[in-house]
Amino acid sequence: MNGLPTSATNAHIGELLEAARTGDRQCLAEIVRELTPMLWHIARAQGLDPDSSSDVVQHTWLTLVRSLADIRTPDALTGWLVVVTKREAWRVARALRAERLVDPADLRDSPDQDLGPEQLAVAAETNHRLWTLLRRLPDRCQRLLRIVAFVPRPDYRAVGASLGLPHGSIGPTRGRCLAQLRRLLEAGGRDDEVWVP
Repeated sequence: MNGLPTSATNAHIGELLEAARTGDRQCLAEIVRELTPMLWHIARAQGLDPDSSSDVVQHTWLTLVRSLADIRTPDALTGWLVVVTKREAWRVARALRAERLVDPADLRDSPDQDLGPEQLAVAAETNHRLWTLLRRLPDRCQRLLRIVAFVPRPDYRAVGASLGLPHGSIGPTRGRCLAQLRRLLEAGGRDDEVWVP
């Protein structure tokens, strides 16, 4: 079952709910079997990966076990499960986004250890030059480019909240910051380069 339960399913779930509330574990297991696909789709619809979605659904069922006596009707059960699943999925998604944001103070240059001494020296010089020029950009550009450089797929809403930028302005701001960094690189990092917004 991929969608919300039908009225016939609700009647069946109502019978299972009554039995589960009296302690019938088989009926509780049947509720889990009937409604897990729906909860799985709800968790996935919030943008979670399969492992995180599985954790969210498990959390929802554990929460139900603790609250089973409070659920009175099948309609209330289904709605309650949907709400618990969405809230937990949102919480997990926020936590995952927070993990993806990298604190610039924690970033370190880490050249590839498979390179030879000459390549390491060139990479170190290139990195040093790039980081020196990056520090000449406005603070907001520095922070934005560090996130973009070190986070494979940054969440723009979280980035915007972190930097105080509207969601729709992150891409254009990133483009302007990269263009200014490119101008600095092409000019050899001369001091007469000025920031062009």
